[in-house]
Amino acid sequence: MEQIRENLIEEFGWRGLVFQISNEDKLALHLSEPRSVYCGFDPTADSLHIGSLVPLLALRRFQLAGHRPILLLGGATGLIGDPSGRADERNLNQQGTVAQWVEKLRTQVGRFLDFDGANAATVCNNLDWTQQLDVISFLRNVGKHFSVNAMVQRDSVKARLEREDQGISYTEFSYMLLQAMDFLELARREGCLLQIGGSDQWGNIISGIDLIRRHTGQEAFALTMPLVTKADGSKFGKTASGTVWLDAHKTSPYSFYQFWLNSADADIEKFLKLFTFMSEADIADLVARSQQAPEQRLAQRELARKVTELVHGEDAVKSAERISASLFGGDEASLQREDLKQLQLDGVPSVAVSPGDGLLSTMVAVGAAKSSGEARKLIQGRGVRLNGLQVEDPRLAVVFDDAYFGEFFLLRKGKKQHFLLVKSQLD
Repeated sequence: MEQIRENLIEEFGWRGLVFQISNEDKLALHLSEPRSVYCGFDPTADSLHIGSLVPLLALRRFQLAGHRPILLLGGATGLIGDPSGRADERNLNQQGTVAQWVEKLRTQVGRFLDFDGANAATVCNNLDWTQQLDVISFLRNVGKHFSVNAMVQRDSVKARLEREDQGISYTEFSYMLLQAMDFLELARREGCLLQIGGSDQWGNIISGIDLIRRHTGQEAFALTMPLVTKADGSKFGKTASGTVWLDAHKTSPYSFYQFWLNSADADIEKFLKLFTFMSEADIADLVARSQQAPEQRLAQRELARKVTELVHGEDAVKSAERISASLFGGDEASLQREDLKQLQLDGVPSVAVSPGDGLLSTMVAVGAAKSSGEARKLIQGRGVRLNGLQVEDPRLAVVFDDAYFGEFFLLRKGKKQHFLLVKSQLD
C-alpha cells in the first residue's frame, strides 16, 4: 500500500477528496503533528455500501500519515435518523435491530484500519454517552447553544421545510444537536478536533465546531468530501440487482469485482484516485496505457483487483477472476463450489430444480426462454450447453449425477448468457 505524502491536505486535493474545508491554513498546521480524526457512520442497515468506502479509506489515509483515526458508530443517532440528503422522514428502527447492526458494522470496518501501534484506530459507539443523558441536561448544556434561526438555514433542514408534503419532525431536527454533542464528547475524551464526512455533513460538523468553541474555547476543524457521482449522471453504487454492499453475503465478491470492472472510461481516473492508494504518477501512467489499448480495460481491471482485495481479500480476487475466466473463456470445469455459490447469490439468474424436472420447463423458469417451444428451438439449434456439454435432446430431464459438486448445472445459452440450475434443498 502506498504511503501518504507529508502534506495530507495536498494529497486529498489531487485525489478529489476535498469538497469543503474549514480554516485550511490552521488545519494544515494542526496536522503537522499526530492528531486524532473522526468520522461517523450511522447503522441504517446491517452492512455499509460502497459509498461508505470514501470516508473509510480517508480514515485509512490519515492513519498512514501518522494520525489516529476514530470511527464512530451511531448507536444513538441511528435511532433518530439524519435528515441530510433526504427528501422524506426516515423510518425509526427498533433499538434491538440498531444494536445488532452496530455490532455487524463494528466487525466489518475492522479490516480497513490498524488497531495496533502508536496511532492505533478506535471504534466507539455514541450510545455509550447518550443513553444515560437526561433531557434537561441535554437542553441546558447542548440545546442552549443552538439558534433555531440558524438551524433552519442549514441545507438539510431548509430543503425539507420548503416541501409542503414533508416538513421535518422535531426528532430529525434534533439530529444536528446530537452529532455536535458527539464532536464535543470526542474532543473531551480523545482530544479529537477534526471531523471528516460527506459533503452533506457540513452543517452538522460546523455545529459541532461551534459547540466545542463555546464549551472549551478550542478551535476544531471540518473537512468534507464530495459525494461520488458517475459521469453519465447515473447513481453511483447501484446496479440492476440493487445496492453494492461491502458484505459478501449481500453482494458477492464476484459481483463486487464486476461492478468495478464495468466502470466507464470517463470515470476510471476519478475512481482510481478515490478508491485506491496508488500514487498520482502510477495512476496517470495506468490511465495513459489504458487509453492506448481501451479494449484491454487495463485500468478497470487494476481498479477491480485493488478494491476487491481491499474489501474482501486476495482469495476473493482470485475467485472473481476465476469465475470471469470460466464464464467468458469457456473453462467452466475450473469453477469451485464457493464460486458457484457466489453465482447463485447474485452472479447469474438461478433457479432451484428438483431431480427429474424437464429441461424445457426449467429453462422457462430460470428465464433462458419465454416458452417451452422457444426452449426446444434453442436446443434444436444447438444453442444450449449444460456444464460445457452440448444439449442434443429437448426431452432431457435434469439429473444431478453429473452436476458440479452434485448440485449445480451451469446452463449456457448462445455464447454469453449464463444461468444456474441448483438442486432443490427440499429433495
